[in-house]
Amino acid sequence: MADQPASNEGSNGLKLVLAWGFVGIPLVWGVVQTLINAIKAFH
Repeated sequence: MADQPASNEGSNGLKLVLAWGFVGIPLVWGVVQTLINAIKAFH
């Protein structure tokens, strides 16, 4: 990584954030929906 120009670090950071967003948002949504349904089931 030391060979890469400093200007590329921001681009890599943005790609990392976007990648985590594409994975994390649906994951969190699924967990929340599961918890909501579980709470309904136990009431």
